[in-house]
Amino acid sequence: MLPHRTFTSITRRLAHLLGHFSRDLGIDLGTANTLVHVKGRGIMLREPSVVAVDSHTRQVLAVGEDAKRMVGRTPAQIRAVRPLRDGVIADFDTTEAMLHHFIEKVLTRRFLEHPRVVIGVPSGITEVERRAVEEAARRAGAWSALVIDEPMAAAIGAGMPVGEPVGSMIVDIGGGTTEVAVISLGGICSERSVRVAGEEMDEAIVAYVRHELNLYIGESTAEDVKIRIGSAFPLAQEMEMTIRGKDLVSGLPKSVVLTSQQVREAIREPLGIVVELVKETLDETPPELAADVMNRGIMLAGGVALLRGLDQLISAETDVPVYVAEDPLTAVVIGTARYLEELDGFPMAR
Repeated sequence: MLPHRTFTSITRRLAHLLGHFSRDLGIDLGTANTLVHVKGRGIMLREPSVVAVDSHTRQVLAVGEDAKRMVGRTPAQIRAVRPLRDGVIADFDTTEAMLHHFIEKVLTRRFLEHPRVVIGVPSGITEVERRAVEEAARRAGAWSALVIDEPMAAAIGAGMPVGEPVGSMIVDIGGGTTEVAVISLGGICSERSVRVAGEEMDEAIVAYVRHELNLYIGESTAEDVKIRIGSAFPLAQEMEMTIRGKDLVSGLPKSVVLTSQQVREAIREPLGIVVELVKETLDETPPELAADVMNRGIMLAGGVALLRGLDQLISAETDVPVYVAEDPLTAVVIGTARYLEELDGFPMAR
């Protein structure tokens, strides 16, 4: 039997050789959306992490955009499933089917085209959950699969100096999880995560509208509200929009006007949890690294980083400069792609 180090070396060389015949993939496997970066071609796929399944036969009927379009327009036995919850695989078979669909969609299936894949995962998941993600990718067609912590991937994708001996703080707020990490010399020095993020904000808007306006709306409407008029900090010019739902008293369709102040009140609790997580991470960061963060600032990534005034709120609460990544939605997937390009240069994949 070959020694472990020899076997690992052979595996890496074979992966490098096969890389000439295939296209490496970087995948941001998100609770809400999945993004896929193909080596040499850029980001080739951005689709909802949704699968339409026949509940009687368990047959997969549609994936991604096609599955999302089917929501609310299908017979009762067809249901839309989100196979990941809070960034963790909740349904292994459905996740595998989704990954297989997305990998096939971006590849041409040339001879020997079995890609190396790196997948961004929440840093707080267990080793069992990590292995489940890797196994799902391999069974979906990958020749080899590695996972990388999403905060590290986001920091790489945002262009932060992760390999230098200075502290860099990244706050990655996606659909299912919020992760805060301080990175130095290619490693995570301190990090915390919580399963409160964009989806919890959507749910908070649904609850607010229900309790305060006696109107029932769906989470897709709530997400639209968050994107269009949501804010974490008072705006110079507040906004409003008309929303439609079902009147809880009469049961009939009804329209109401919702303001950005009301939305801010609705999401105050989940935002407070995010801010507290940043404070706790700063508190447990070693003094030298904390001083670096104070000087260099905090970087925001993930879809919720686009929420108006979030940088101002966190800066006001921590007294630290806060910046938003140039493209916060793609920071993780760009980071996975960069990791693949320098596979032997970064030590942070597990």
